[in-house]
This record gives sequence, structure tokens and C-alpha cells, in this order.
Amino acid sequence: MHIELYDTTLRDGAQGEGVNFSLEDKVLIARRLDEMGFDYVEGGYPLSNPKDADFFKRLATEPLTHSRVCAFGMTRRKGVAPADDPGMKALVASEAPVITIVGKTSDFHVAEVLRVSEDENLAMIGETVEYFAKLGRQVIYDAEHFFDGWKANIEYAAKTIQAAASAGASHVVMCDTNGGSMPEEVARIAKEAAAKVDVPLGIHTHNDGDLAVANSLAAIDAGAIQVQGTINGLGERCGNADLVSVIANLALKKQGYDVLERGELEHLTELSRYVYEIANMGYRNSQPFVGPSAFAHKGGMHVHAVNRVAHSYEHIEPERVGNERRVLVSELSGRSNIIAMTTKHNIEEDKALMDRILREVVDKENRGFQFEAAGASFDLLVKRAAGTYTPHFELIKFHTEVESRGGTPSTEATVKLMVGDEVRHEVAEGDGPVNALDAALRKALNGLFPNLRGMHLVDYKVRVINSEAATAASVRVTIESRDEDGEVWGTVGVDENVIQASWDALVDSIEYKLCKDEGAGVGRQGPG
Repeated sequence: MHIELYDTTLRDGAQGEGVNFSLEDKVLIARRLDEMGFDYVEGGYPLSNPKDADFFKRLATEPLTHSRVCAFGMTRRKGVAPADDPGMKALVASEAPVITIVGKTSDFHVAEVLRVSEDENLAMIGETVEYFAKLGRQVIYDAEHFFDGWKANIEYAAKTIQAAASAGASHVVMCDTNGGSMPEEVARIAKEAAAKVDVPLGIHTHNDGDLAVANSLAAIDAGAIQVQGTINGLGERCGNADLVSVIANLALKKQGYDVLERGELEHLTELSRYVYEIANMGYRNSQPFVGPSAFAHKGGMHVHAVNRVAHSYEHIEPERVGNERRVLVSELSGRSNIIAMTTKHNIEEDKALMDRILREVVDKENRGFQFEAAGASFDLLVKRAAGTYTPHFELIKFHTEVESRGGTPSTEATVKLMVGDEVRHEVAEGDGPVNALDAALRKALNGLFPNLRGMHLVDYKVRVINSEAATAASVRVTIESRDEDGEVWGTVGVDENVIQASWDALVDSIEYKLCKDEGAGVGRQGPG
């Protein structure tokens, strides 16, 4: 059975705190959803802002190939004919093939929010749906506060969805607007609602009880054929149902449900991260199925078991959703973690070396290091312990200076290095000490290692480790770097001085790049 995927990331998801999509962002996300095989993509409310109106203009001239574009709006206003209502006019002008109309289901909201009679509310629903249906548009009716309204007054709630269905709505969507329903309630009420209308049902849930995905699945099992939600669960308050988890559960856990285009499930992790990147948001590490930690193993016993039988601590193969297994190293690690993390070094038979590496990891983590997001620093630690690491340069000294004369501060860094038999001494300015150090270090290495031109820093994080020490506390600096091949790696430095910790992480990042390229046949060149 095919379950229709209705994405509202661009409208409901954009209402989440800290989420703001540009017009180009919205178009890019819509096209990615289209490529994945989503059935419906809701673009927004064209009356609310020019950006949403422009979105529909763009897609009218450059249409999607698979997904149907939906424009969202409300029922006509009290006492106004649909053809005269500004909201209705904006929906018509959007040229969207699908119009999604939201209306009141709860008699409480009719009386206290809309402040109209129950009969007027039914007329507002029916006349609005009929107006667009006669224009040849597909109309999806979103029944707002559906479950609360159904529990409070089943007779009136049933009349509202019947008004929409009889007026020409293609679907009636049950909305858990407050996000407080339980799965068993959703399943029961969905079956009751199905007996009241002769059109397919959909489900739209919010996550205030942390049950949005569970409620969506319960409604589908009870007969709903459309599920609405957002990528990564973006949305107001606690968010909407995360369509990523809904899709993965339907495709991999449930039986008899069909979603997405063939082969697109393996791009689910990519889709999730694509939306995070466009929204300029960090990944949710623990996000099921697609999060960086979804298949990460840290405890030594777990890793030992996973190395023998992967599914012993994994509910699916991570590759099925485009994710990957990660083994983390920490003071909780055992030899199994070290073996898994050092496979490429072919040292698994050297138990003494494994023990040295483990002792080094435990010692460093006791001092505040963390290697979970700093795999490159761990890789260099292994090389040092194995005696296979030769630094490409040695620090003689560095110096940073920040000067402010009543205006914008200026920062200068001086770096003096020994590279082979040559002393390199360079000065550079930057936007802060770390940026200036990075610039001076690159100048000192310039000409000797030209492949560094393709490497740049993409993230820099500082965390105080022992805050009780106040200004004398140690800090942990984590740097994330990327090169021209698209590879991303993390390095870490710890010190009481944030500049020293930053330098250590920065040097590890550059040394990792140089070691990596030497392994790929990209080596040092002479000056010039």
C-alpha cells in the first residue's frame, strides 16, 4: 500500500525557532524532495509574505517533476464570500495545483477563537473547499485540533469533516495540533473518523508529547493513507512529526507500506543533513536512523559484540538509510574499540601497542580531551604510539597580539617554525587570534606544501572543561576542517590557555592533511 508523503518543512517547519529559509533555500529543498519522490510539497501561505508568493511563481514557471505543490490557507473569513476573500484570492493566484485548507474542528475553538456560530463554521469550511474544487484544484482539508475536538464533541467534530468531504476535499487530515494525544487514542479515533467520511484520511502530528512519529504510525495502521510532517521534525514548539523517522519505519519496520522512489531510501541521511545545512543548523547527533550517533558505539563490550555480529547492537544496517557505523574512543573504551578504529594501520596483532594506545587515550581524556569528534587527532595519536609519525614541521615559537584603539580590534600573529633544515618566520593578520595564527602558519608553509591551499577550517568550538576553576579553567578546542576532496576531519587541543589549545588543534589538522595526502601520493614540494 502506498503511503503519501506530504512535506510541510517549508511552511510548518519554518515556524520552528531559529529556522529561516530564503526563497532560494525553499526552492532547493523543494527540488530535493521532488527528486526523492515525495508526493506533496507544501510551499507556504502566499498571503502571509512576498517570499512565499514568489516561491509559487518560481515553481509555476519551473515545475517539479514528481511532487505536487501545495499552497496553504485558511477557510474564508466570517461573512465574506470565498471569491471576495483576500486569502482565497492569494491562493488562486499561487497557481498551485493543490490547495490545503485548515479549518476548525473543536467547538471550543469555534466559539472562543473564531467567535462564530457552529453553523457558520461549517459553512466556512464547506464553501471554501467547494470554491477551490470548482476551480479544478485538488483540495486537502486539514482538520485543526481534530483529536481534542473529537474527544470533546464527537458529533460536531464529525460534521466539520463531513462538510469538507461533501464539498469536494480529496483528503481529510486529522491534526494533533497541540501534540498531546496518545497513540492508542489516535488509532481509535482514526477508525471512528474513517466511518464518518468517504474520502481518504491523513495524519498531521506535533511532538509536544514526544510521540509525533508514534502517533503518525498509529494513524497509518488505523487506515490513514497520507502522512504530513517535516524533515528532521522542524516546527513550532517541540516540532512536527519527523518524516525521516516516519519514512524509515514504514519502509524498514512495517510490512506492506510503500514510500519514496525506488532506491531513494539510501539517500535519507543525505536529505536530513542537506536540510540542516540549508537551515544553517547543527545536526542532531542522536537523531534516529540518520544522526551521526545513531550507529556510534563507545562502550568496549558493545564494540566487541558489534565487531563480531553487527546487528547485536544495531536495529538495522546503517547503509540502508545512507548512514554509517562509527566506533568511538574514550576512557570507556576497551581493546575492541582500538582495534576497530585502527584497522587501516594493520596493528591489531600488536597487543602491547594496543594497550599503549588505550592508556594514552584514557590519560588524555582524564585531562579533558575527547576524540569522538576528533578522529584525525586520534589517528595521529596512533601514529605517534606506533613510532610511524614524523612531524612535517616543528614550532620554535608563536606570538599573538590583539590591539584596540577605540574601534574594531586588530589581531596579528607571528609564527617561527623549523621545516627540515630551514627556519621559516612569518607574520599575518586575521579576524581574531586563531584566524591570524592559521594565516601565519600557512604563510610559513607556503610553497613547501601547496596542497594545503585546498584545505580550510569549517568549524571551531571552545568548551570550558573545569568551570569551577573560573578564569584558570582548562578549555577544549575542537576544529573541523575540509579539503578539496570533500573529506571532513576533526582535531582537538586542550590547555589552560585557549590560544595554545587552538594551536594544538590547528597543527593536528594540518599534519593530518599532510599525512593523508602523502598516503595518496601527494607529497612535499620544494620552495616556490
